[in-house]
Amino acid sequence: MVGYDTGAPPDGTADAEGRHPALLVATDGTVQRVALTSGSTLAYALGTRQCAGAVDGTTHYACENDGAPYCDQHASTWVCARCTGTCLKDEMDCYEEHAVYLAAFAPATFKVGVTRSWRLDTRLREQGADRAAHVHTVSNGRIARELEAEIASGEEVSGLAVDLTDRVRVPRKVNGLHRSVDDTAWERLLDEFDALDRFDFDYGLDLDARPVVETLASGEVVGVKGRVLLLTNAGTTYAVDLRDLVGYHVRAETADRDLQSNLGAFT
Repeated sequence: MVGYDTGAPPDGTADAEGRHPALLVATDGTVQRVALTSGSTLAYALGTRQCAGAVDGTTHYACENDGAPYCDQHASTWVCARCTGTCLKDEMDCYEEHAVYLAAFAPATFKVGVTRSWRLDTRLREQGADRAAHVHTVSNGRIARELEAEIASGEEVSGLAVDLTDRVRVPRKVNGLHRSVDDTAWERLLDEFDALDRFDFDYGLDLDARPVVETLASGEVVGVKGRVLLLTNAGTTYAVDLRDLVGYHVRAETADRDLQSNLGAFT
């Protein structure tokens, strides 16, 4: 497994870029997309894990190095993700229109972020946001990052009623998969901004309990929220961080190892 694509709606329709949620699986140098639509079935057993190499379109360049999901040679850090308004590149090149947004993750984690305006919906889905609001449109990425840093620090708005972060880890997202957004806290935050647009996402998960965290690629797909894949296997719902699958050699068969089950599997 060499990657994943999670910026599209989970209902089988494509996003603005024509993509569906998918795992990227490479065989003999060719990358294939394995759809992650609700109701579909995955049947892969995980083998050994190593560096996933590099992907260029439908071509995969293998790497035999240890280090998963990527070795030092293939690991990359997007320099723009560290930007706070002072460009870290030799020459600034982010002259596209950018959006500054707020995103809500159930029950009450709120994030400020930036993206190119035309990617806003896709970027929010990639993160698995439950709610979002577009709060600024600016002419380039430098200005967007400055605003992001100011909002995150509380400098732009005095007396913010809730805390904001610029990063939400997967474990926190998993902890809220079966919960709803705190509407009161979300609206209190939005009262401090003039929202240009608002978003309310439904990933079709309909969970009544927190899923079991596991690393597997076998079972029926419940849905995808951000990079979290929800699978049912033997009566239990599992939450799988898709990044944890990258780099694994796989066999096309069901997993044969014991899995942790929730109590509901025995009722």
